[in-house]
Amino acid sequence: MDTSSHCPDAATGQPQAPRHVETNPPPARWTSEILLGGAREAQIDHQGCTYRLRLTQLGKLILTK
Repeated sequence: MDTSSHCPDAATGQPQAPRHVETNPPPARWTSEILLGGAREAQIDHQGCTYRLRLTQLGKLILTK
């Protein structure tokens, strides 16, 4: 049994909290072509608000609320 996560802290003598390993999956990834679907703008609904993802003439993306 691993007791290293329950050993007292050397500086304070207090027990250390167990260490938790992040197990989050990698973030989803899409191309801008898929998000925009051939258009220059897409609308994204998030928590009751609508955001606009726009493609500029210089090929940059702008996300606004």
